[in-house]
Amino acid sequence: MADKTAILSVGIDVGTSTTQVVFSKLQMDNAGGYFSVPRVAIVDKEVVYKSEVNMTPLKTDVLIDTDALRNIVAAEFRKAGYRPEDTDSGAAIITGESARKENSDAVLKSLSDFAGDFVVSAAGPDMESLIAGKGSGAWQYSMDHHCRVANLDIGGGTTDIAVLSLGGKVKATSVRVAGNHYDDEILKHVRNKFSIAIGQRTAEQLKKNVACCPQKADFDETMEVKGRSLLTGLPIKVNVSTSDLYEPVMLLSEQIGTAAHQVLEKTPPELAGDIFRNGVMLTGGGAQLHGLTEYLSEELKVEVTVSPDPVNCVALGTAMSLGLNDKLETGFLDATPRIGRR
Repeated sequence: MADKTAILSVGIDVGTSTTQVVFSKLQMDNAGGYFSVPRVAIVDKEVVYKSEVNMTPLKTDVLIDTDALRNIVAAEFRKAGYRPEDTDSGAAIITGESARKENSDAVLKSLSDFAGDFVVSAAGPDMESLIAGKGSGAWQYSMDHHCRVANLDIGGGTTDIAVLSLGGKVKATSVRVAGNHYDDEILKHVRNKFSIAIGQRTAEQLKKNVACCPQKADFDETMEVKGRSLLTGLPIKVNVSTSDLYEPVMLLSEQIGTAAHQVLEKTPPELAGDIFRNGVMLTGGGAQLHGLTEYLSEELKVEVTVSPDPVNCVALGTAMSLGLNDKLETGFLDATPRIGRR
């Protein structure tokens, strides 16, 4: 006899650059009978709230600002109209470079107060791809169609690549090339090319509005940037065009393409046909770089598409990765279940 239960789940993703909070209503189905072992599965989901993209607060280069992070999460609970005791289950994960901060464990444990039955975890790079694949729909597509798909998650600090097969991973890898590295390379390139010192925020704006892989030939933008002349020390402004940024953009995009190529090369031949048919799903904030899908499609010889909600995929996947009894469905590293309710 099937027994269906609806629960409210929250997923908190503390990434290298950004932090997101997502609330979902999950329909749980116990397909077991009176005399059989319970088989609980998530059969339906509804996202009821997605937070703004918040910057992950740092005290120093090696420490996350725990108090500021808790304030961000508490504010998102209020905006969503929920209290911590309203959630039936939840998870907080820390990913990318944030997982390497000196106080990452303490940060995660501090977030466990936001729900009664809660799991906190530092997700390894393999799991980040699997979680992002759940949030993008690639994991569910793999399950529904009994096939293999590839998911490439480009965060702020790392890019995680995985081939998913029937809900599990076949091959995975992680490279320390992602959104923040594009900012750094653009900043250095503009400094060398134009003899002008610009700030990190300006470099990020250039990445978002001007930078593009040359494979997207119809994209050509120009942005006026202001900074300090390295020759005179005085304020100056210059115009930076899309073609001016081809060199730093391709330097990093080629590294991502090479890593993805290596993962697909190691995929068993019997699975490669599915990937050729189904293509590669891009997730993460870095997936929004202009021309990246065109470049990767050319490099990998398969269709590459961006998830409809790339920035929130890890937070969405976190909320979906929950089962009952304080346990994540599969694979999280160093998961620490909270005992009892607050």
